[in-house]
Amino acid sequence: MTTPPDALLFLSSHCPHCPAMLAGLSDLVKRGAVGRLEVVNIEIHPEVAAVRSVRSVPWLRLGPFTLTGARTVGELEAWARRATSEDGMVEAFHDLLKRGGLSQVLALVAADMTRLADLLPIVGNPEASINVRLGAGAVFEDYTGTAALRALIPALGELSAHPDARVRADACHYLGLARSEAARPWLMPRLMDEDADVREIAGDGL
Repeated sequence: MTTPPDALLFLSSHCPHCPAMLAGLSDLVKRGAVGRLEVVNIEIHPEVAAVRSVRSVPWLRLGPFTLTGARTVGELEAWARRATSEDGMVEAFHDLLKRGGLSQVLALVAADMTRLADLLPIVGNPEASINVRLGAGAVFEDYTGTAALRALIPALGELSAHPDARVRADACHYLGLARSEAARPWLMPRLMDEDADVREIAGDGL
């Protein structure tokens, strides 16, 4: 059985949304979806909030995720599931990038660089929104020339042969960012790609 995530909630006595968050998290603890709940009132313990740079409430740390603002019980339950499910990080990255949470995605990957692989489903999804795809690209660019990105060369290589030209173009771009000779066998065939953008990006990568 997978251990449910623990939660840390910062609230204040005058926050109109905090009681609902507290009630929702308490319900998840009772149901076993959250393992433990710690609550801090920032008006009484501002020093604890300062350590985590908490400036507004409700502020929630749920497993590896940091959530700000009011959330429904359904949203809290979804994030608790993401903290432990196999595809949870993929869903989390998509949701965060869709909402402009690039900094949170970067922080999650920095904490565990194997999570870079959880962005691959976004690369391989031509229907992903432009802001989500651009956000994923910004994360990959942050890892240019790193071992974490080079480890993804085989998977990116497979995506470089995807039926959709947008996916092939992005995959070729990230293969080039890997700065590794191991990417060459994947990029060379794309020099003959039917799509001009893919051919140009593959050439730049080489």
